[in-house]
Amino acid sequence: MILKSFSKINLSLTVNRKLKKNRLHDIQSYFCLINLYDLIKIRKIKGRKDTVKFQGKFAKFIKRKNNSIIEILKILRKKDLISAYYSVLVNKRIPVFAGMGGGTSNAACLIKYFTKKKINKNLLNILDKKIGSDLRLFFYEQGFLKNLKIINNFRRKFRLYFLLVYPNIRCSTGYIYSKVKKYSTKSKYSFSKIKDKNKFIRFLIKKDNDLQSIVENKYPIIKKLIIEIGQKKGCYFSRMTGSGSVCYGVFKSEKTAKAALNRVKLKYPKYWLSVAKTI
Repeated sequence: MILKSFSKINLSLTVNRKLKKNRLHDIQSYFCLINLYDLIKIRKIKGRKDTVKFQGKFAKFIKRKNNSIIEILKILRKKDLISAYYSVLVNKRIPVFAGMGGGTSNAACLIKYFTKKKINKNLLNILDKKIGSDLRLFFYEQGFLKNLKIINNFRRKFRLYFLLVYPNIRCSTGYIYSKVKKYSTKSKYSFSKIKDKNKFIRFLIKKDNDLQSIVENKYPIIKKLIIEIGQKKGCYFSRMTGSGSVCYGVFKSEKTAKAALNRVKLKYPKYWLSVAKTI
């Protein structure tokens, strides 16, 4: 069986407070999944030990003995959701330590596969403590993360086109969040009032990523890239996803996004670039 493990883009991200209970940060985010994905090949084996291997452009940055796939297989077996052992081969196509949730997406992909997309809230609460607080994002194509436990699903889904730029910087999520000094006021979910794509774009333009300035201060190239992407023809707005370091622009069409890619690639030939769209 071959599975597609989709990446995510934070269209906005606000940090609202630090939770005393688990020391995580409470955040809100409008987000979407995009058609950039890792490929996971999984098959049942006769042995008594799972084998997990990685290949592809970003495979060398993955921990071999302690990663989200090994962890999720252990948890699912402990909860009697699986009994057999598996060989898992992951083709890493999603940039790592980049704010796109690649490792968490891999875990969510296996959860959906083994539970047939039926998962209760209690199990999900256990899993996101072990895997990552953004785990539940990957059970929705587009939505609003109201807090770490609640997501409002978008009933109307709009097609968005992205230029993605990864400047070969691996950001530590823990470090970036440790530098947060100011907290944003929580906002109410207001997407239900938006009826068309143009209004949605105008709505997103007014949003921000609270972590962006922190990453820009540490890595000035991030600010430079975001400005440059935003100046390209057909770009509605440019931003950073998650805790970085992938920068993106939302474009009018796939054609304008590809044209922008060609221009940016001329200036930054060593950076990873791609065009993507919402799934």
